[in-house]
Amino acid sequence: MAGTALVTAMNDNAVTLRGFGKRYGKTVAVDGVDLDIARGEIFGLIGPDGAGKSSLMKAVAGVLTFDSGSIDVFGTRIDSERAAETIKARLGLMPQGLGQNLYGDLSIEENIDFFARLRLVPADVLAERKKTLLGMTRLDRFRNRPMKQLSGGMKQKLGLVCTLIHAPDLVILDEPTTGVDPVSRRDFWTILAELLHEQGITALVSTAYLDEASRFQRMAMLHGGRVLASGTPADIHALSPGAVVTLASDDQVGALARLKPQFPQSEALGPQLRVFVDDAGPGPAGEQVLAALDGLPAQLLDCSDPELEDIFVALLRRRGLADLGDGEAAPAGTRGARPEGIAIAADALTRDFGEFRAVDAVSFSVPQGEIFGLLGANGAGKTTVIKMLCGIMPPSAGSGAVAGADMRSAGRQIKERIGYMSQAFSLYLDLTVAENIRLYAGIYGLDRVQTAERLDWIINMAGLHGYQTMLAADLPMGLRQRLALGCALVHKPQVLFLDEPTSGVDPVGRRQFWDILFRLSRVDGVAILVTTHYMSEAEHCDHISLMFAGRVVADDSPAGLKADLTREAGELLEITDPAPADALAVVRELGFADAALYGPKIHAFSRDATTDGRRLRERLPQASVRVRPVSMEDVFVHLVTRLEGART
Repeated sequence: MAGTALVTAMNDNAVTLRGFGKRYGKTVAVDGVDLDIARGEIFGLIGPDGAGKSSLMKAVAGVLTFDSGSIDVFGTRIDSERAAETIKARLGLMPQGLGQNLYGDLSIEENIDFFARLRLVPADVLAERKKTLLGMTRLDRFRNRPMKQLSGGMKQKLGLVCTLIHAPDLVILDEPTTGVDPVSRRDFWTILAELLHEQGITALVSTAYLDEASRFQRMAMLHGGRVLASGTPADIHALSPGAVVTLASDDQVGALARLKPQFPQSEALGPQLRVFVDDAGPGPAGEQVLAALDGLPAQLLDCSDPELEDIFVALLRRRGLADLGDGEAAPAGTRGARPEGIAIAADALTRDFGEFRAVDAVSFSVPQGEIFGLLGANGAGKTTVIKMLCGIMPPSAGSGAVAGADMRSAGRQIKERIGYMSQAFSLYLDLTVAENIRLYAGIYGLDRVQTAERLDWIINMAGLHGYQTMLAADLPMGLRQRLALGCALVHKPQVLFLDEPTSGVDPVGRRQFWDILFRLSRVDGVAILVTTHYMSEAEHCDHISLMFAGRVVADDSPAGLKADLTREAGELLEITDPAPADALAVVRELGFADAALYGPKIHAFSRDATTDGRRLRERLPQASVRVRPVSMEDVFVHLVTRLEGART
């Protein structure tokens, strides 16, 4: 009887994995994974590059063999190529990478038609589905545009349409939003949630963005090929209870030095400090943090529940899978006074490519010792601005200065005074860690004594002890990225340019990277200009310029930008209801046109939170409504959506 019950439960699932394992030679990619994915749910695989997500998904799709365990998809045991073929008509697979399942020379409509013919979709059925999907994704106006001319977000929406055109029962989406700007990410998730609700499809989705985890109904966190934790977002939160304390101190460097030993998950966010306190509620957590400061003046700003990324890092730390360390924190009293002067100045910088204006009269300034964020969607012009300031690309108009050198006439001086880390890490993968550092030291003209000194400093700064003789190609992504940063710093530059530096890096690696940047800015006085797609990372910046279509459209601190959003759009309401998709329709009926699904929750802006909260509870008696702080993603999406609307 017990065996019969187990088989029945497995047949009720869309996907069941038991003891699943996959090896590549001697490397274990996935080891002993058990998962149950229910029909009709959005199930997430969370984890950094190399966690085993892609291997697992390809095996479920029947396109990758595996070495141990079993996979059942809609009750069919996938134990042979023939078995995989029997269920492929019910699956839709969207592989990792922008437009990887599309054809560049075909238009949007031609790509859709090709996949429809491949899946034997009847012509009359195709016409109706195509109309629906193109309308939902807002691609109908661009149906004749070649795929290779689409933005990253449009490519991903077209990829989703092609994956869904044959109405599969299960869609498998491998990191569908990696490399996509926040507006396109949010748009993608809204479309997916609505489609799945209307058609009852099951979705298996992977992501490296921990802030996306709240959009899943259930999830599994993977680390090193194994399941670290699984369940609903609430289940995951319960595994590592605690609270997050946000505070400010005039001695930010000293305060962080006192907090790190007791609270390893302490980090600087612009002028503030953010501290995760294990096993404490908001009230006691604040008291513990103030006690750890031992009299150092500080102001408590907020005590709140942790985000899922905090929980993920805490689980790794508590289980001995990640060592956050104390870093090279300066002692209390080391204020790291910011040196005077402007490190970077852009004055009406403009760059044309033929008739296309990529950068249009961009102006900003970055004081020495500041972390400055340059944000924008794909194609906004961020990388072009950096290349002009670094002397890599001449401007069509305007001027700029970096570390006191004119970017038009002092190319060599600028290169000697800056460090530059591009989107593609500029390392030599067939050289060891030490060989890469010595090579860059030679390029910058350091002598033998200086090279030895800087090599030791970089090894300590980047946490590379024991890795000196390892090839760069064999390093984990986080260590490789810190080595690339070290090579950019080998000549002690006054200014550091970082272009999407943490793409593909796990949360622990990103936090360690930002700890280094904090010390560089506050203790060493280095000015840092960084572009990033991680909106949570924008919080680390002291000041932000947001670019849209080649122009700067907002310029302020993160706190200032959030305050502007609240004044313009109102407070952000979070609505929790047992039937979120049905509740969303009610919320929109009540006039919240911008309301959107976030997994099991709904977000909407309100100019009168008290009155609107009462209205929502009257129509949705089972719902809870609360005001939550706005994020930098909310700021970015609101600004860019408004500007896009003004252009149409």
